[in-house]
Amino acid sequence: MIAKDMKRGDVLVYNGSPIIVENLQVQTPSARGAATLYKFRCRNLITKDKIDLKLKGSDALDEADFRRREVTYSYADADTVYFLDKENYETYDIAKEDISEEMNYLKEGLEGIFALIYEERCVAISLPVTVEMLVTQCDPAARGNSATSREKPAVIETGLTVMVPEYLEQGEIIKVDTRTGEFLGRANK
Repeated sequence: MIAKDMKRGDVLVYNGSPIIVENLQVQTPSARGAATLYKFRCRNLITKDKIDLKLKGSDALDEADFRRREVTYSYADADTVYFLDKENYETYDIAKEDISEEMNYLKEGLEGIFALIYEERCVAISLPVTVEMLVTQCDPAARGNSATSREKPAVIETGLTVMVPEYLEQGEIIKVDTRTGEFLGRANK
């Protein structure tokens, strides 16, 4: 796959190991005739090391040979999280520390979770882009303040703190972007 076609969540092979693209940045040249550079922040799926890559648009990396299985979140113990395959009911486990960021959005009944299976082992999970979460704690809504939009911190059901508009109240269900952790709006009832 060439660099200009790579996107967040792609699983590729770099130095013989599978990596997942976590972030990318495009640097356009200021000089005439210079090449556009693509900067990638990746994570090795086996060692969990962070890798920074800088590639030209025509540079290529091979796609990793892995399976993508739709799963549901089962449960977690002290250091492992368990997922159930929706088709064959096989159980996959992954260390809690390997998916610490994803844990902020995992809840029972969440749809659209995929396990990335490499060499018969679950090496990562892929979450849906948006999730609906219950606001469990926030300051009361303020009335009649100013016309400018202000934000306040709110704690959602998984314990993550999200900045929300001042008018939101505890007990409301909101949409949250799993890539950035940002408030997207109220969930449709």
